[in-house]
Amino acid sequence: MIRQCFILFGCLALGELTVWLTGVKLPASIIGMLLLTLLLKLKVVKLEWVRGLTDFLIANLGFFFVPPGVALMLYFDLIKAEIVPITLATLLSTIIVLIITGHTHQVVSKGENKVRDKISSKK
Repeated sequence: MIRQCFILFGCLALGELTVWLTGVKLPASIIGMLLLTLLLKLKVVKLEWVRGLTDFLIANLGFFFVPPGVALMLYFDLIKAEIVPITLATLLSTIIVLIITGHTHQVVSKGENKVRDKISSKK
């Protein structure tokens, strides 16, 4: 469990350090997740090393949404006044994300198929 925490919090700390050193306008947690993904893809970190803690965090993910949900109650009057722009922005951004995700998946799948074909043709 200590190794799992060290790896996850280490990636988060590296994300914080990256933001502090470079001044990049991305959340440190996102950079930390990207670093963890890179380490997992490069097999520097084995999935078994972090599986227990990540499974626990995913299983309890709903609890992380409680504080922001409660904080929203403070702004019901503002939300009510701006419900149309909020709804339109939510729908539009959801559609854009779905389209971009679909296209990205297609590009990545084609790239993986090309790599797989090259590997199988060499055998």
